[in-house]
Order: sequence, then structure tokens, then C-alpha cells
Amino acid sequence: MTDPVEPFDLTDFTPYLLNIAAEVESLEFSATYKSRYGMTRPEWRVLFHIGRYGDMTAKDIGIRARIHKTKISRAVRALEEKRFLTRRTLPDDRRFELLSLRPPGRTAYLDLANAAAAFETALVARLGQRDAKTLKRVLRKLADHGDSE
Repeated sequence: MTDPVEPFDLTDFTPYLLNIAAEVESLEFSATYKSRYGMTRPEWRVLFHIGRYGDMTAKDIGIRARIHKTKISRAVRALEEKRFLTRRTLPDDRRFELLSLRPPGRTAYLDLANAAAAFETALVARLGQRDAKTLKRVLRKLADHGDSE
């Protein structure tokens, strides 16, 4: 193994910077869903996917959101206890359950979707329109690369 030409600086390593930036922004927004509904990050992501895309199975959410099935299972259980969603077994494949929002879950989703839109607007204002647009383009490019492997 050869030594790098320059000393490696983790704090300038792109995956590290992406992770830190995502964590900072995610933690800031998490205060909203935690204070309003006592939700965890996986609960918010499950609620979001069902609210945005309609009834889904846990497997569909896992594929779309890239969340491990164990975290989805816990989130579904917690959202069910909060009476935000229901599940019903699919008649054609009893191994899967279709997850649906109940009225309180729909209300929470709409409230949090509006809060997320306001958060996004504030983030764009902080970055500036051009940088925000560039950042999204680059992030989508990186995310799409993961789908092609």
C-alpha cells in the first residue's frame, strides 16, 4: 500500500461532507415532527411516503426510501399506535400488508408537508437560488448513480 501524495483530510472528503450536511439539516427539520407529533425520522419518512404516494407496502417504502425493513417495521408499529395509519393484508399475497393513512395521519402529513415546504424555502434563501438549484442537480446525479449499480 502506498502513502497518499498529500495527507488525507476526512473533513474534506465528499461523502463525509454530504453526511454532515444531511445530518445538520435533517436534525433541524426533525425538531418540527418531533415537537408536533412525537415522531422519529423513520416514522416521518414512512408517513411522508404513504401521504405522498398513496397506499404502499412496507417493502415498497423500503425500496423507494432506502430504509431498512426493521426500521420500517418499528415506524409502522409506532404510527399505528398513534392511530396515523392502518394496515390490511393483501388478499392476493398474505405475506404483505397495504399501509394506509387514517384521517389523523393525513392531517399530520399535510401539516408536516407544509412545514417541509417552508423549511425548503428557508434553505433556498440561505443558499441562494442558483446554489440551491446546483446542489439539487448534483445530489440527484449522485443519488441516480446509486440506482444504476
